[in-house]
Amino acid sequence: MKILFIPGGSPATVFGLVPLAQALRGAGHDVLMASTEDMMPVVTGTGVPGIAVTPHDIWHYITKDREGNPKEIPDDLPRQGPFVGRWFAQMGADGLPVLLDITRGWRPDLVVGGSMSYAAPLLAAHLGIPYVRQAWDTDDSNAQDRGAERELQPELRALGLSRLPEPDLRIEICPPSLTPPEAPPARLMRWLPGNLQRGLEPWMFTRGDRRRVCVTAGSRATPERTFAFLRGLVENIAPLDVEIVVPAPDALAADLRAELDGVRTGWIPLDVLAPTCDLVVHHAGGATTMTTMNAGVPHLIIPEAVVFDAPARRIADFGAALVLSPAEATPERVAEACGQLLSDPSFRERALELSREIATMPLPAEMVGPLEKLAARGRG
Repeated sequence: MKILFIPGGSPATVFGLVPLAQALRGAGHDVLMASTEDMMPVVTGTGVPGIAVTPHDIWHYITKDREGNPKEIPDDLPRQGPFVGRWFAQMGADGLPVLLDITRGWRPDLVVGGSMSYAAPLLAAHLGIPYVRQAWDTDDSNAQDRGAERELQPELRALGLSRLPEPDLRIEICPPSLTPPEAPPARLMRWLPGNLQRGLEPWMFTRGDRRRVCVTAGSRATPERTFAFLRGLVENIAPLDVEIVVPAPDALAADLRAELDGVRTGWIPLDVLAPTCDLVVHHAGGATTMTTMNAGVPHLIIPEAVVFDAPARRIADFGAALVLSPAEATPERVAEACGQLLSDPSFRERALELSREIATMPLPAEMVGPLEKLAARGRG
């Protein structure tokens, strides 16, 4: 069986699909992952064969329309959700011609797309093969899908469609306790980390004498976008007498080391580090959120975009996190929230409940059989 995986053009979207891709490779199937050119080191670094289908990076699609004109990023939820869907759709449309060319010589039996990987349903419809949609975070993406359909009207008309094709199978990784009641039916799969690894030092996977707080803005963090945010968080938390570790891409970590004494930073694999932490302070990114939940660690979540707010607040409503908007995240509020999360054992107890719930969900390897049957039906 040949399976084509299509992530969403950022490291987290790649990491979310890697466990299922590796499970299928381990069962003897041929797997290929198609993404943007700048994601190829990320894809191949996880051990999955990759091919680039567009030379543009994610920021090209966020900031420019199809004609290359600049776009304004809305900051309110009613507009931001559809806006996100439109630029994901634009990225999918841009890669579709290359995908159609690739699949003339390497025809997959199945296409697996991540949430908002809109090239996946379009390609599957062109080829007449089954399409699987696998979530990479806890968001339902409804608003994004509506925006994508508006952006993709030319591609949908070419297929004789007015709406995005429904997947033949949905795979969700959100633990049932956090699933919105309006979520469509799906097959549940246990989330596993698929992030890039590095050579480790013992302190990364062992606890020290002091409580440890991880502060991160995810794998897309850059010096230009994220330095001031992370530096401010570290300075706000430092008076609590905790050990602070900042997993960050190398360029950003170098800038942080130059200004923050005594803070460990660098590309520290979060799945290794998280179980040693007492608290993770983060931006609400999907991979970071899932890694923290999987490790059973409380969160302080400061969503970097309003579309991340609702999933973050579901974790807070469960009792495993506190959420501050960027406007609320003053030095005093951040220090107060961290102190509360570190001192009140109920947050750890609820976080561990979520971790245990995730551990009961079916492993990616258990998806292999259903996907084989789905592909066989498509061939029949």
